Amino acid sequence: MVESLVPGDGSASHGGTAADTSGDAVIAGAGPVVRAGERPTVRLRDVGPEDQPRYAPEWLELREPADAAARSMELLDPLRIRLANLPGRSGFAIHDLGCGTGSMGRWLAPRLDGAQHWILHDRDPYLLHFAAVASPRAAADGSRVTVETRRGDVARLTPDALLGASLVTASALLDVLTREEIETLAAACAGAGCPALLTLSVAGRVELSSPDPLDDEIAAAFNDHQRRDGLLGPDAVSVACEAFGAHGATVKVHPSPWRLGPENVGLTAQWLRGWVGAAVEERPELAERAEAYLAARLAACAAGDLQVTVHHSDLLALARPTGTAR
Repeated sequence: MVESLVPGDGSASHGGTAADTSGDAVIAGAGPVVRAGERPTVRLRDVGPEDQPRYAPEWLELREPADAAARSMELLDPLRIRLANLPGRSGFAIHDLGCGTGSMGRWLAPRLDGAQHWILHDRDPYLLHFAAVASPRAAADGSRVTVETRRGDVARLTPDALLGASLVTASALLDVLTREEIETLAAACAGAGCPALLTLSVAGRVELSSPDPLDDEIAAAFNDHQRRDGLLGPDAVSVACEAFGAHGATVKVHPSPWRLGPENVGLTAQWLRGWVGAAVEERPELAERAEAYLAARLAACAAGDLQVTVHHSDLLALARPTGTAR
């Protein structure tokens, strides 16, 4: 899988050094499920031993406040209504796909009433550790929130991975999937009869203050980079709407842009480096002009003179209930 330089656009990792990911480095109860007797999980395309799974925790921490501010509150009311009307529920089982350090759970769990059990999926045991130990402990109404972790990747679902699921969530995930993987995800949610809240998918549009003639070229090259190797990038939300709709789900989409200003200098600078870097990787002929462009944008950012809007979309798919969710 080809990743762009920055996951904050919804796609990939930025830097970070590998830490000890052995079982001994993970707190008991917070680590990955071992392969022996492995429980059902979600699994991405096969990867080789040279493939680096690590999303830098520092980057995920840097982007978390912007993610929280951007996610659509408008989609929560229809989600709450659906969850409140699930048949025979005694609490919610929520699967967080590609959980990273668990920011989705920290944002969503305190906004939902009722006891919640979060099943955190990620391929990286180091990130699973972060997610588990920093998970919320109480719902909006004070009900208990518990977590477990499952090591695995997200896209090709095993048949029973979502058995008993009340909700599937993910953040910055759809745009690093292929059409086939999104169709598999939609089919799995439909089979479980559970809704899916999929946030912060890149929309392919960026607005910067003091427009520069190179803005559009960088953006186009970055979007092409996002579509490498069959990944959907900015086309993911449209494909997901079709896939979930084909299974009879009601689909709602709402904008969730990052709005970055002087208070986000660190995040904006990191995003700029990744955005321009991915564009140059896609179109090396941009390199000379992009170097000067990036230097000027970073200087404006450091001076507090740059505002950036990075457009994303949040998607809520309300599958037809099957009566299997608890």
